[in-house]
Amino acid sequence: MPFTTHAQVRFAHVDPAGIVFYPRYFEMLNGAVEDWFADHLGTDFKTLHLDHHLGIPTVKLDVRFIAPSELGDRLTITIKPRAVGRSSCTLEIVFSGGERDRLRAIVVLVCMDLGSQRATAWPREIAERIRHELEAPDAGDDHDPGAAKPDSCGPGDGRRSTS
Repeated sequence: MPFTTHAQVRFAHVDPAGIVFYPRYFEMLNGAVEDWFADHLGTDFKTLHLDHHLGIPTVKLDVRFIAPSELGDRLTITIKPRAVGRSSCTLEIVFSGGERDRLRAIVVLVCMDLGSQRATAWPREIAERIRHELEAPDAGDDHDPGAAKPDSCGPGDGRRSTS
């Protein structure tokens, strides 16, 4: 089942026209990824960084901005894993609000050893949880059926393993 969290569009997120300034979406996206790790995968970024000496940098980010978001909007952010490899995973992330998709992204994360600054294998428990999500059906997908498909943000068949 996809992971869902929410973000409130605040004054600090908008430009003088009152719509979200695009870099603020990336901050919200990163916050949603942190929530996914803590609430869904069972390991927060603090533990990963301080105890395991692992970082989770974004190495690829393909985004399609579909509709603007305005001050006061409450956005639903949905994260669906699409692929997992030895040291990477691909996520589909959708921001929606008011029954309309606002942003769709394909994000590639890498598990990195902070000491060597090189990719390293996912901890077993995290890899297993991501793989479990890949096997789970997308129950209750309530996004706009006319919205862009995940592959429109980037290449891939959506379920292949990558490294």
